[in-house]
Amino acid sequence: MALAADTTGFRDYAAEARASVQAFYREHHAKQTLAFARQKQAEYGGLTHRRMGVWQAVEYLDQLVDDSDPDLDQSQIVHALQTAEAIRADGGERWFQLTGFIHDLGKVLCLFGEPQWAVVGDTYPVGCAWADSIVYREFLDANPDRDDPLLQSPNGIYQPGCGLEALEMSWGHDEYLYHVVRPYLPMEGLAMIRYHSCYPIHREGAYHHLLRPADQRLLDQVRRFNAYDLYTKSPVAPDWTKLKPYYQDLVAEFLPDTLDW
Repeated sequence: MALAADTTGFRDYAAEARASVQAFYREHHAKQTLAFARQKQAEYGGLTHRRMGVWQAVEYLDQLVDDSDPDLDQSQIVHALQTAEAIRADGGERWFQLTGFIHDLGKVLCLFGEPQWAVVGDTYPVGCAWADSIVYREFLDANPDRDDPLLQSPNGIYQPGCGLEALEMSWGHDEYLYHVVRPYLPMEGLAMIRYHSCYPIHREGAYHHLLRPADQRLLDQVRRFNAYDLYTKSPVAPDWTKLKPYYQDLVAEFLPDTLDW
């Protein structure tokens, strides 16, 4: 796989230069409650905010830099192309290439006035005890859910073995885009989109007591995607002008001209 030359420094939250990321997670963790996640699901789940095509969303992302990303200060379209091009170079399926290209389009939530703490960043289940492996876990001490014994129990509002699909996640672009493209991609691609920021589950193996055996197959696909999402980051930007016709054809193969957002 065509990975960046040095992958050891990615997701390095300890460096002094990551102070802005630390400030982001301080606010994110204090405000991502179960009630907030449910409020945003109700607000955006109906996909009634805008009708627009993928290319309108792409143009917006070209202006957005993710405050939660400690690695590179590049627009989201650069990251999308780096991810998709690496998948393409390795002969990935066309739906997989598309998934790499669009996986962050849910960040258009910022276009609707949402602050970045409600759009980007790592995700994790809400409604049960937080895993120790959540990045900046200590900042969750300021979250009001801390004071609810049910929400701080291992199972919380869930039943053991309820399955990945039953878990309610901290709100962000992953969950939002999943709903937008759910009719158009295979379930493997949808899992990649929905859970690619949920590092406590797909990388650290947390919350295993709430999962079903069948979830492991989907998590294998998320891990497959994550290698491209994380380790293709590079200061060298792909040539968008040269690549755009290819991705126009790819998008048209799977998605309609206009989507409900």
